[in-house]
Amino acid sequence: MNLRQVVINSANADDAQLKHLYRTAFSIEEQIPYEDLIHLLDAMDIDYTAYYDGEVLVGLTIVLRLPRFNWAWYFAVREDLRGQGIGKTILNAWLDKYRDGHPFIMDIESPLQPDAPNPEQRRRRHAFYLRNGMKDTGTSRTWDGLTFTILTNSDEPFTQQDYDDIVAALRTVWKNMPGKE
Repeated sequence: MNLRQVVINSANADDAQLKHLYRTAFSIEEQIPYEDLIHLLDAMDIDYTAYYDGEVLVGLTIVLRLPRFNWAWYFAVREDLRGQGIGKTILNAWLDKYRDGHPFIMDIESPLQPDAPNPEQRRRRHAFYLRNGMKDTGTSRTWDGLTFTILTNSDEPFTQQDYDDIVAALRTVWKNMPGKE
């Protein structure tokens, strides 16, 4: 497979295939409304990339570039294409792209949340990331009953305060977005 990467911006983000993958790959609790995400592309340093095999969309990644971290917001491979090595290929390309000295941070649904509706999927996802170069920071956060585990590719510590600082920065931008209060 020869993956082609396409940079997505506010001018080309309103794409039915991208919206479908985004809306079906993540639980509603994890999603920023897609229309808001499009607005954020102009308000923040966001790297939104679509991955294609020929003309077929196979995945997407969205990274928020911050002064101290590269925060992986979203990573998805089409469900019908999972288990074929596409995720590993995209993750390796993603990690290579962000070897800029800033730690790469991501949160995933915690495999330790006792009341999770999808515990096996969470365990497999966690193991996938650990096998492919990510490390568990031991930091987690619960939002609206959904617990996230924080992973990084760095040996540098990532703390609860670091996470809270990122969330505070996002809230500031969110409040200043047109149509938000």
